[in-house]
Amino acid sequence: MASEKEPTVIKKYANRRLYHTGTSSYVTLEDLAGLVRGGEDFVVYDAKSGEDITRSVLAQIIFDEEAKDGQNLLPIAFLRQLIRFYGDSMQALVPRYLEFSMDHLTKDQGQFREQMTKAFTGGAFGGGALDAIQQQTRANMALFTDAFRMFNPFAAAAAAAKAKEEGTAAPAKGDDLGDLKRELGEMRERLDKLTKTK
Repeated sequence: MASEKEPTVIKKYANRRLYHTGTSSYVTLEDLAGLVRGGEDFVVYDAKSGEDITRSVLAQIIFDEEAKDGQNLLPIAFLRQLIRFYGDSMQALVPRYLEFSMDHLTKDQGQFREQMTKAFTGGAFGGGALDAIQQQTRANMALFTDAFRMFNPFAAAAAAAKAKEEGTAAPAKGDDLGDLKRELGEMRERLDKLTKTK
């Protein structure tokens, strides 16, 4: 009978030391970051109270990574928007949306790596590689921008109405725009289903 591997248990003691119960050794936050990168799941419990403190430990790892020079993944505008969602009526949807977005980005990551491999094969860093990076970046930015508009449908509707009145509606850009609209529609349906099941 096959079963998924149980997550590794890490205990955090009052002296802030982290104890890896699988290897019977003390570990650092950097070690835990390595476990995450390696795909190993773990849970962190306060050794005294037994409270699950995994979320705060993972947040600390992110904080430490963001503090390193050249390691910034979280744009300031994103962090500000995230803070604004705390206590907002949309707060319950944000975790599901972020999980969905990260799953989508992870799937796209494989495609992006494949494009980069093709671009770099057979020679030096050339225009084809730069074009692939720019194309993927534009596609991801368009996806995230349009997806975040879903959280404020009134602003999106007002902007569309204004563009229609001024006659400045953007011309269709072929299949890419249609695909993006279809993906956003599917995302909305999934979010609706998720909110109805809770």
